Amino acid sequence: MKTSFRLLVSTLALAAATSFSASASAQTALLNVSYDVAREFYKDFNTAFIAHYKKTTGKDIKVDQSHAGSSAQARAVADGLAADVVTMNTTTDIDFLADKGVVAKDWRAKFPNGASPTTSTMLFLVRQGNPKNIKDWDDLIRPDVRVVVVNPKTGGNGRMAYLAAWGQVRAKGGTDAQAAEFIGKLYKNVPALARGGRDATGMFLQRNLGDVLVTFESEVVSVENEFGKGKVDAIHPSASLVTENPVAIVERTVQKKGTAAEAKAYLDFLYSNEGQEIAAKHNIRPRNEAILKAHANVFKPIKLFTVDQYFGSLAEAQKVHFNDGGQFDKLYTPGK
Repeated sequence: MKTSFRLLVSTLALAAATSFSASASAQTALLNVSYDVAREFYKDFNTAFIAHYKKTTGKDIKVDQSHAGSSAQARAVADGLAADVVTMNTTTDIDFLADKGVVAKDWRAKFPNGASPTTSTMLFLVRQGNPKNIKDWDDLIRPDVRVVVVNPKTGGNGRMAYLAAWGQVRAKGGTDAQAAEFIGKLYKNVPALARGGRDATGMFLQRNLGDVLVTFESEVVSVENEFGKGKVDAIHPSASLVTENPVAIVERTVQKKGTAAEAKAYLDFLYSNEGQEIAAKHNIRPRNEAILKAHANVFKPIKLFTVDQYFGSLAEAQKVHFNDGGQFDKLYTPGK
């Protein structure tokens, strides 16, 4: 009798555990693999999306985040990291995944604006009060100024900073030769290259390295949230680069997990009024013109130029400037 009772208890316990496991696994979970300085934005965005998804479908959903230098993230996904979506800061990182068969070849056609729901630009963060009186790009090549930037080999933040620095010379009427000369001088003022955008911010504010940080406009809010207001001043240069924040569904993962519809709903929500407002609150430029104008006090007027204007395309810039043996390797010598 005792044996039968124990068997009954064990059976019921197993059934309960199995039921609990099935219930727990019934909740869909998405993984968003993203670039380094977008973590605070997606933390708020995910909370809003989860509530929106529950309201519109009646279902619960979980969203996990992964953040690092964008190129490192793209390589991790290519190597098997099971992202449902990728949200990057350079199109070349998603093109890389498309070439690997991980995302659709025509990923740009899957969502509006070439699958880039938001944009940004590069500006300067300086220490409170701007003690070095840094106002524009030419100040970054002064001998008394040390510059913190991301390695363009490992992060889109670094590539955008490099292209912005090169392009602003062209925007003033300069030649590519003059732009190359400017880049050479700029990187001589870089004491050490950061791995990603958040690493660069840590070098600047935690390790107190450098006089100016070249980074995305959105990093202003992140710095204030993490380190408190008043630590830095944002300097908007006379000209800078429009940077796109492209997104894509990771076909390899969603086909395996059956999460294609959820992944699409997640990326669609980036284009919604609520998603665009959250982006604006994080100093990320919304595509929605009405919302952009409503935040005109944040998004200062800058002479903006595109990658295509001076580099042909981001893919072409990658080949010429950032591939091994390219312009960056020729112009930057560590320790000099």
